[in-house]
Amino acid sequence: MDKKYLSKIIATDNEGLQVISACCSGAEVKVNEIKYLQKNKVFLLSLKRSKVETEEQDKKIISICKFEFVDRVKSKNIKQNDPEEKLELIGMDYLKNNDNYEINLMFTNNAYITLSTEIIEVTLDDQNKAD
Repeated sequence: MDKKYLSKIIATDNEGLQVISACCSGAEVKVNEIKYLQKNKVFLLSLKRSKVETEEQDKKIISICKFEFVDRVKSKNIKQNDPEEKLELIGMDYLKNNDNYEINLMFTNNAYITLSTEIIEVTLDDQNKAD
């Protein structure tokens, strides 16, 4: 396994979030690979994405997108009882709502997940190349 292909991007503001959003645009996410660890206030998304940030755009890679300090998660138009359902991530944005942020993960077919967080703390961590 060639380590140099694996990157880790950490976002703590809108600019960083937009970089992660651009990297994840078009990524494939399975419903059973979306996890909210309420006690730890961590929301995890495992995604299969193209390496858009390098010349390796035709390569698919498995990445974990981790959101921290998440107080609440709402989803819409996602069949949570269908673990094999595949979603395609279009992008991410956020709204500042009083003292909190609402990070929106937008998927095709008008599906989305809204994360209520105290601060923006998002990590995109490549795991390995996908087959």
